[in-house]
Amino acid sequence: MEWMTVQEAGVLWGITTRRAQYLCANGKVNGAQKLGSIWVIPRGAEKPIDGRTKTAKENNFQMATSVTQK
Repeated sequence: MEWMTVQEAGVLWGITTRRAQYLCANGKVNGAQKLGSIWVIPRGAEKPIDGRTKTAKENNFQMATSVTQK
């Protein structure tokens, strides 16, 4: 498996290195692992949806209402 660093992920995803570290530390990036003091991410990993955006909040609301209606 090929890996990339949080610095590479930040450039690829258009976010800061710190934000990529935060996403890894909180389990938002599938397959991310901490090796010593650095995070490594599988090269094909997708950028997680930013939960702070209006679109993400609307999607979360729609998912919550569909679950409660069943």
